[in-house]
Amino acid sequence: MSSGSPTKIRVVNLQKSFGENQVLRGVHLEIQQGESMVVIGGSGSGKTVLIKCIIGLIRPDGGEVYVDGLEISSLNERRLNEVRKKFGMLFQGGALFDSLKVWENVGFGLRQQTRLGEEEIRRIATEKLRLLGLKDVEDLMPAELSGGMKKRVSLARAIALEPEILLYDEPTTGIDPVVADAINELIIQMREKLNVTSIAITHDMKSAYKIGDRIAMLYEGEIIEVGTPDEIKNSPNPIVQQFIQGKSEGPIKMI
Repeated sequence: MSSGSPTKIRVVNLQKSFGENQVLRGVHLEIQQGESMVVIGGSGSGKTVLIKCIIGLIRPDGGEVYVDGLEISSLNERRLNEVRKKFGMLFQGGALFDSLKVWENVGFGLRQQTRLGEEEIRRIATEKLRLLGLKDVEDLMPAELSGGMKKRVSLARAIALEPEILLYDEPTTGIDPVVADAINELIIQMREKLNVTSIAITHDMKSAYKIGDRIAMLYEGEIIEVGTPDEIKNSPNPIVQQFIQGKSEGPIKMI
């Protein structure tokens, strides 16, 4: 990613409430083509709501989301579905279908959004699995996989339609540190091999520093700081410092 890269995603004054709970209070964020942006913040800070607004799964109460210059929050469902084809998403926990074989999980989006035959879908699924270092697992069921393998299968599903943008929802949650580091390496490889724009949300700072070109901190419904990993590490903001150091004492209110 170069500093002259075009803006891929622009979030302007985004607001979203659920009842009396105002989750997003005016979020501003720009992500460049080919950039890996990591959004950090505590549990319940609105990170997942933010990426669901970006992909159009949740409609905001106010503000705009631009993807390649197109404002998407006001689109009808048909046009929104066209924009969603640009996205692949790795859900927290993987979200694999227990009743489907591995290759059927990977090929799920291909079956829904293309007219490809089953043989071609299986070929593409096998190709994506091998790209992620998984061989001879096509006919296994999700219950037969380890946690790390499930994450890889979920990532294979996310890239099956060759998206321009990959969203990662807590990619290293629920797996041990060694597997987490392997997932971080895969995220970096996906960006380099596929030239995708990436957005990851996490509270795992080791992961954030490794995969992020820039890191944005979401706090009380707003982005309070954006910077490179080094800039975030050296931030003078006491809220940022308390969070990245994992300290109980400081300005962040304990829930």
